[in-house]
Amino acid sequence: MKYLYTNKGEYWFCEAHDPSKRFKLEEELIGPAAKFLKPNTVADGMVFDEKIIGLKLPVKMELKVTEAHEATRGNTAQGATKAVVLETGAEIQVPMFIKEGDVVRVNTETGEYTDRV
Repeated sequence: MKYLYTNKGEYWFCEAHDPSKRFKLEEELIGPAAKFLKPNTVADGMVFDEKIIGLKLPVKMELKVTEAHEATRGNTAQGATKAVVLETGAEIQVPMFIKEGDVVRVNTETGEYTDRV
């Protein structure tokens, strides 16, 4: 299925090959990975008795950094990190060299930065 948009806590999807067949899922069903969903993301739905009981996102997704503060000088020998905001509104910790506009790969299962694209 393909993710379309979010409205008032409802996540709207459609069948991957038929956009006219739309349906909504609650945030509790999607889980913490919901914050990494961006429009047109294709995900696998787990179905039981013709009802969707879960959602499996790609393990790694590429997202653009929309807000990032400049790196500050100091002790960076210990692998210093900073918080950035991604295009989906999610906030994650990344290394100091990541700048606004960079595209980063995020592990959707752990919510952690993996690398810069």
